[in-house]
Amino acid sequence: MTTTFPDISINTDRLVLRALEEADAPALAEMMNDEMVAAWTAVPQPYTEDAARGWITEYAPTERTAGRGLDLAVTEFLTQRLVGIVQLSNTDWRVRSTEMSYIIAPWARGEGYASEAALATAQWLFGDQKFERLELRTAADNTASQQVAQKIGCISEGVLRNACIARTRTEDGAWTELRTDFIVWGLLPEDLDGVADQMAEAGYSSYTDWS
Repeated sequence: MTTTFPDISINTDRLVLRALEEADAPALAEMMNDEMVAAWTAVPQPYTEDAARGWITEYAPTERTAGRGLDLAVTEFLTQRLVGIVQLSNTDWRVRSTEMSYIIAPWARGEGYASEAALATAQWLFGDQKFERLELRTAADNTASQQVAQKIGCISEGVLRNACIARTRTEDGAWTELRTDFIVWGLLPEDLDGVADQMAEAGYSSYTDWS
């Protein structure tokens, strides 16, 4: 039984999802230093280009070859500009289940890129990799991430109370941690029925291919 994700490229009309490359380091570091990313993720702040290169050259390849997950750069098809990241983690190959998270650069928000990338990844996981479950966890106040989960057909399955550490700015400009809840979302293959058509009607890509 295969227990490692392939080195994959996933294409939609507007996006290419591919392995991270060293040339992505400056754009990746810039994205990780965004206020919203800092608030809802555990990435160190400030986030340096050296840290980005470590993620690209060490962490991401190790996670993939060890079978724990997969980190994909989300790029614009026309410009090749890095617009975000889709990350798979906590993969259980016996259950054929994995957890998805996503980050979109501030300049690319509002274009439907997160939903398009997440849906394409889910279609590949269920269609090519024969996975049976995809899970997402969103902080209770992270409404943007929750909207993405809903758009791709996820079902809210419950709340993990006090399971999330978020960050907020103090009066002196420093970051401080605060505890909040995780909302757990589940996506099964049958939940995708009709989702691509609905997104296409809303003006977002419904075409997905991978190689």
